[in-house]
Amino acid sequence: MAILAWVASLFILLFAPLLFVIPYAMRKLDSGNPNFMQAFAELATKDSTAIFLQVLSTLPVHLLTFLIVWAIVTRFGKRPFWETLGWTWTRHFGPWTCVGLGVVLFLVSSGVAKLLGGDKPTQLDLIINSSPATKYLIAFLATFTAPFAEEFIYRGLLYSSLQRFLTKLPAHFFEGDPARYRVLGKTLAVVFVLALFTIVHVPQYWPNFGVIAAIGLLSIALTVVRAVSGRLLPCVIIHLLFNGVQSVLIVAGYAGPKPNVTPEPVTSFIQPLLHAFHLFK
Repeated sequence: MAILAWVASLFILLFAPLLFVIPYAMRKLDSGNPNFMQAFAELATKDSTAIFLQVLSTLPVHLLTFLIVWAIVTRFGKRPFWETLGWTWTRHFGPWTCVGLGVVLFLVSSGVAKLLGGDKPTQLDLIINSSPATKYLIAFLATFTAPFAEEFIYRGLLYSSLQRFLTKLPAHFFEGDPARYRVLGKTLAVVFVLALFTIVHVPQYWPNFGVIAAIGLLSIALTVVRAVSGRLLPCVIIHLLFNGVQSVLIVAGYAGPKPNVTPEPVTSFIQPLLHAFHLFK
């Protein structure tokens, strides 16, 4: 169910932008034009309003993700949601510790991104630079909805399910010390979640390998915190602080893309669908 929830969240994220852009495109473009799909692709990647609408579609995606997670975790209201997720502090991961970790992770990740990727603009930079409205919307989503949606899926459902499944394997499939395989199960779950979280974020930060490495660092830190603490709340707060600091700096003009970034079409949220259309046409 955790894997299905992850796939469903990606599926919704892929198709939701279409529902927002198509009505706008129908007003801007001639649907009878034989080159309609080409014009639609250009609109989706160059028009600032179309880009804003695609980013806006992320909000209902996050809300639907919350609903999917709630349904699985509670079995449609039969179990407590927050308690099952691990929405409490621990002795070693209290509020101030998590705030400090979020800030430190941001500073370390920024250093890694600078060292390995420099100032090479990412696809997200180009999207942010498309209009002030889009920049503010991304800052809002990155701070107030993305940390919850992503942590609920990756560290809430995926990690806990994989860890529970893998740590049970030794009793049935292995001979030896069960404790050893419990540690191995947790390690494999951390690696698997790290890989999924990083791969999903690659299109946003391509082609800056430094930023991609920084996202990988964030993922492994959050998943290790989840494994050590056994709680999800610390992960959400660390993620929120990490994104929040970056959002504040971008809105204030101290970080993020500069106005002189070479203008070029951004990678549309619906670009994979456009490629598929031409492939099967």
